[in-house]
This record gives sequence, C-alpha cells and structure tokens, in this order.
Amino acid sequence: MNHVEKLDAVDNQGVSISKNNALQEGGGAEGFYTVTCFDKDGNLKWKEEMHNLVVTTGKNLILNTVFTGSSYTAAWYMGLVEGATTPTYALTDTMASHPGWTESTSYSAATRPAPSWGTSTADSISTTATAFSINATDTIAGAFMTTNSTKGGTTGTLYSAGNFTAGSRSVQNGDTLNVTWTGTV
Repeated sequence: MNHVEKLDAVDNQGVSISKNNALQEGGGAEGFYTVTCFDKDGNLKWKEEMHNLVVTTGKNLILNTVFTGSSYTAAWYMGLVEGATTPTYALTDTMASHPGWTESTSYSAATRPAPSWGTSTADSISTTATAFSINATDTIAGAFMTTNSTKGGTTGTLYSAGNFTAGSRSVQNGDTLNVTWTGTV
C-alpha cells in the first residue's frame, strides 16, 4: 500500500508601512491664579486656586508682540474682582468693557501691584506672590491681569481673569491677599 502525503506550504508575509503627513501640535494660552488670604496677625484664613479665561485681547497681545514685534517690554499688573455678585467673564472682555464683573479697589496701594516674574521652565512661567493690603471689608471673587497700573482704570490690555472655585470670599481691613499667576503654553 502506497500512502502519499502532499503538502502545499504557502508562506504568507506582509509588511505595511504608513506615514502620517499631518503633524499636529496643540497649544494654547492658559493659566491659573493661586490666592492666599492672611489676617492681620499673619494667620492663613483661606487659599484658592482657580483657572482663568485668557481673553481675545490678551491672546492677540501675545501673538502681535511675540511673532511680529521687534522689541517689546511688557508691564503687567494684578487686580482683584469684586464678589458682591457672581462675576461672569467673556472672551470679548476688555479693560474698557467687562459688563459681567467689577474691579475691587479695597486695597491700600495707589496703583495695581506689578508682579515679579520667574524664569520660564517646562512650558510654564509663574509670578512670585503679589501682595494686596486690604483696607476695607469687602467680598472678593477672583483676580485679573492687565497692562495698566491705574487702580480702577479702563485702559490697557486685559489678559486674563478668573473666579475662585469656592465662590466669593470675605476680606477685612488688615488682611493681606497674595496672588500668584502661573501660565502655560
């Protein structure tokens, strides 16, 4: 008896290479404020961290100075947002027109304080704490950053603004608010 086995072996190999020609990198201007409140004796009363809205005028200032400017030195100032009502922010807010919120001027400095800047690292930059010496009983809801030092002023470029996550906070004469801003790209 003859037994014949037949084997048809077919090796099937394939290699597929694909290439993505659409390089994408995300980016955007964003940041957050950290605010601490100390009473007149230096005791911590509360601390807030909040994300901010970078408004259109702030984004345009960055684009126009970084990409098209030849020499530009920015001067930045911090401000406080009044919290008697719940503030709202819009991309279209400017220093001349921000109908959803009001600036608080319940601090002793004659002008908005200027933050000191650190060195950018790992796609971010932070300010050191900017101090507001509170000189009246008030309710504060958040903070903002602008290019004009005039306390209560309506000129300059608004960069960003944001509310406390826990809602408005009470401050009293003698309190100190320390505001730090960190931005990332």
